[in-house]
Amino acid sequence: MIDAGPVASAAQATRTGGVPLAPAGTPWPCCTSCKGPMQFLAQVVLDDLGGGIEGRGILVLFACQNDPGMCSDWEPDSGGNRALLFPADGLQPLPQPDGVDEDRLLLGSVRAVSLVHVDEPDYDKACEEWSAGNDHSASSVLGQLGGSPAWIQGDETPSCPSCATLMPLIVQLEEGPDHSTAMNFGGCGGAYAFACEPCGRAKFLWQC
Repeated sequence: MIDAGPVASAAQATRTGGVPLAPAGTPWPCCTSCKGPMQFLAQVVLDDLGGGIEGRGILVLFACQNDPGMCSDWEPDSGGNRALLFPADGLQPLPQPDGVDEDRLLLGSVRAVSLVHVDEPDYDKACEEWSAGNDHSASSVLGQLGGSPAWIQGDETPSCPSCATLMPLIVQLEEGPDHSTAMNFGGCGGAYAFACEPCGRAKFLWQC
């Protein structure tokens, strides 16, 4: 996933930042610890994963930034983050909660994603290979779609709470190239989102 520059804040595309898309009537997710609304981080159009299946919907990701470091937003089951799967049809911008500063709800920039294929299966080596071959900084890499997680710490692949099978990786995310508007994964970390599409369940965590 390569940084492709600005994009419309409500684009129905794989992107970081902007406003989340969701079915009408969806409530803005709140942290179960502090009860405050979470910050929207990114969305992934699942069709971008390939496989010849269309209309797979989108995955939207949130994490609590009301008091960074206090609500365990790095853990998949702490209630400090949320990964939600939505169908592709009937999506619209999710209304923001009243009376909450926008910088607590939204990132400071919206970044489109261009997808490139690198034959190297190791994510870290693939980033280096792409950067060297395209005369770009490695900070232009925003993550990967699918594949195998490049864990910073130990393997934390979650199981689906419905069917108990291990969830496949949907997206691995870097914080982003602009530190003033970046996602907060501990300042030097990366995030991982998994989903069991048949069960409609998803989980999110980060490591640093």
